[in-house]
Amino acid sequence: MPFDAFRYAHARRNEVVWLSQNTNHLVPPEVIRGAVEEALRERRYEGYPYAPGDPELLELVAKDLGLPGLVPFLTSGGTESLYMITRALLGAGDEVIASDPSYLIIHRFVELSGARTRNLDIYAPPYRLSAERVREAIGPKTRMILLIDPLNPLGSGYPREEVRAIAEIARDHHLLLLNDVTYRDFSDRPTLAAEFAPESTVTVWSVSKNCGLAGLRIGGFLAPPEMVKTLARYNTNDLGVNVLAQVAAVAALRTKAAWFPEVKRQTRANGASVRATVASVPGTSLPVYPSQANMMVVDIAALGLSPEAVQQELLERHGVFVRAGNYLSPAHGQKFVRVSFSNPPADLERFARAFPEAIRMLTARAPAPTA
Repeated sequence: MPFDAFRYAHARRNEVVWLSQNTNHLVPPEVIRGAVEEALRERRYEGYPYAPGDPELLELVAKDLGLPGLVPFLTSGGTESLYMITRALLGAGDEVIASDPSYLIIHRFVELSGARTRNLDIYAPPYRLSAERVREAIGPKTRMILLIDPLNPLGSGYPREEVRAIAEIARDHHLLLLNDVTYRDFSDRPTLAAEFAPESTVTVWSVSKNCGLAGLRIGGFLAPPEMVKTLARYNTNDLGVNVLAQVAAVAALRTKAAWFPEVKRQTRANGASVRATVASVPGTSLPVYPSQANMMVVDIAALGLSPEAVQQELLERHGVFVRAGNYLSPAHGQKFVRVSFSNPPADLERFARAFPEAIRMLTARAPAPTA
């Protein structure tokens, strides 16, 4: 039976250092705890939430993103938004310009709609799409451009002028632009494509990563009013999104300006720690540094080791959970593991001890090359 890393890790969740899913473990717990405990005391979970979403939450989202005139919509995590968008806006034969590596769940949703992605290889400098390559990739069936910024899994970010250029391409060619900005708060200079092409852009947001609420599954999208009506036809949450998740999101967004700068500072310091660890292990490297998100790819191709073996060794022997790259890139997934690092410094110290040892042990056990 294949090794189930997630089953293993969840069964030992209090022992495992979770560097695998880009989750944020740095938000002060008191930010969320009081609001959720009050909602539990009031037994708010017994009733359905207000179906369109807490009005204050919708206002906070709109203010946080700063896109006047666009309508916020709540879903059970940003992933549900991505599903709704692809199913509502794409059809059989359509093409979506995307990248490899990428967040491949979106690509699967595209395929469910009968469309296909045209994946541009970005596993080389500058490790992101460019306006020139996007323009060259447009064909008669192109319907949408997928712009994930910052990009999971590489951590690369887009300069403002590149976002503008891609948005203008979408506008000029009458294409839809799906702008996934889940990691924008970790970026030094976040830019939203809807600033330049609001009529053709749908912006997907989440509080899973910035606010440390991944387990509560709440996110959404912003789009022009008419587009929201189209997308809402695919909404499965007609009775509203989890009420406790909405309470937590309100508490987090009310106060984010007070605590997120420290989250970002520690995340960047942790990224520097990962860099130092990787630099100490010959044959490994960071394609992108510094990350504009809270994760990075560690390239291990020169070692001849499989990412799955590295993942399992670190998890079983050291209690450190990183993610094998195979689920993030058809072309390059066997070359890297992904490490996320919005974690307490002690977690990164554990990685610093475990990673060199895991690589040493795997290399020692690897069969000698045949002549």
